Amino acid sequence: MPYRPILARLAVMFLLVSLAALNAVPTFAQNDVPRRTTAVTYPLDESVLVKFRGTTLLPRLKGEAKVKRAGRRGTRVELAIDNLPRANELGGIYTTFVLWAISPDGRVDNLGEIKRGGSAFIASKLDVTTPLQTFALIVTAEPHFLMKVPSRMVVLENLPPERPGKSQVETVNVQYIGNSSDYFRDPRVPEIASTDYREIPVSLLGARQAVNLARFAGGQQDAPEELQQAEDDLLAAEKAYKFNQPTAEIDVLARKATSSGARAEEMALARRSARLRREDIQRRDEALRSAEKTAQSAQQDIEELRTSLDKEQRARELAERDAAAANEQLREQRIEVARLRDELQTVRAEGEAAKINLARIEGAKHAEDERRDAEAREQQRRANEATFKQTLAKYGTLKDTSKGFQLLLPESIWSGPRAATLVSAAAAKLEPLAALLASNPDYQILIETYTDSKGDEVSLQQLTQERARQLSDQFQAAGVDASRMQANGMGAANPLTTNATLNGRARNRRTEITFTVIPTRSATANQ
Repeated sequence: MPYRPILARLAVMFLLVSLAALNAVPTFAQNDVPRRTTAVTYPLDESVLVKFRGTTLLPRLKGEAKVKRAGRRGTRVELAIDNLPRANELGGIYTTFVLWAISPDGRVDNLGEIKRGGSAFIASKLDVTTPLQTFALIVTAEPHFLMKVPSRMVVLENLPPERPGKSQVETVNVQYIGNSSDYFRDPRVPEIASTDYREIPVSLLGARQAVNLARFAGGQQDAPEELQQAEDDLLAAEKAYKFNQPTAEIDVLARKATSSGARAEEMALARRSARLRREDIQRRDEALRSAEKTAQSAQQDIEELRTSLDKEQRARELAERDAAAANEQLREQRIEVARLRDELQTVRAEGEAAKINLARIEGAKHAEDERRDAEAREQQRRANEATFKQTLAKYGTLKDTSKGFQLLLPESIWSGPRAATLVSAAAAKLEPLAALLASNPDYQILIETYTDSKGDEVSLQQLTQERARQLSDQFQAAGVDASRMQANGMGAANPLTTNATLNGRARNRRTEITFTVIPTRSATANQ
């Protein structure tokens, strides 16, 4: 039976840099306007030739790619670009070019660095594979080759195939925003001199930028060991260059420094979030100690009142003994005793009223302190939620739901459609995700795994339950409290689309992680 590909509809809209960000190259103006890039569902075992066009940044830039999908082995992309300039022509912080694949659901795949050599315009080639089947291709300028999110410096984007074979290409508008890190806009970020591009290997320039990004993310405070390792690796690469070591050896050391710098940046961001949480807990403890001091002061006031009452009691006893000395004095003393008794009763009543009032004031103050603490924690949680979401988006697709927000993990994390074991790359990638969840304890986590309907219901239910348990165990091992998590295997329930097609079944095989805010104690009491 001939293969009939299922065509995706996708247009990726990019907000690109304005003319003010391109002062170094005023002829390459590109505003933050929506752009349309075509995504293609590539047929199985059929080569498709895709042309590329330059954006307003480099309008004369051209290229083409031969794309062929080979089933589970992935989709192979052979890219060739003519007249590729140096990356610093787009801004001093850029050192290299990277090819990206973008799926209809917004996932991005860093396919690799596009290398060039010499100082003249040259042709560059790249032969890579991606697990995606439906995607658009773009080329961006980047600080280094290990960036997780493409920048807004898009220089090439693919066109619809002129002779797509069996495929028919359609597009639909989908909004996409590139890397919005302050590093790309901060005037304090040092630029790379043009002489460095002519004399220093690109891999070494990228390593410098990776270490600079780690410092910019707060590595000196929140990831000093990882940053020190990255700086040591960079120093080793710098020494190799200084002593004229072979270019291949310099590249190996520089790429190691780039990897260390990227890890230091990631750890700095995660630990900064955890540190802010600890500081919030410390402020709460200080408020509690202040309340305890106030209660101690009130207890001292009560003791002083009791001492005054004891003195009054002794005065009354002395008056009664003096009254026994004489009948006249006895009558007068009796009157005096009666008066003292009345006064004592009044003092006791006032003392009791003072204690009750003091207890009421302390209770109201304690309740107000708890309310303010709860509001402060909620404000802090909301302030951190944007950063939390932005970090989560690195691991999959993020969307809001009626209960909170949801992270959709790619099916590619599993070693196969009917396997419950993680691929080694996915297991390593989930470690920082687990650490991120552990450092954000304000959310209840619901893990739900789904599969397609191909197979018997009991086996599908067991498969999804085992996948959910696998993720839950990995998160618990990283420090996530088990009481915050619920892991459910959903089998073939709630399909997103039909199970009659390969693409439909692939979409229905998914892992959803839903985050719901855990109510604070004061909020629960108010309800």
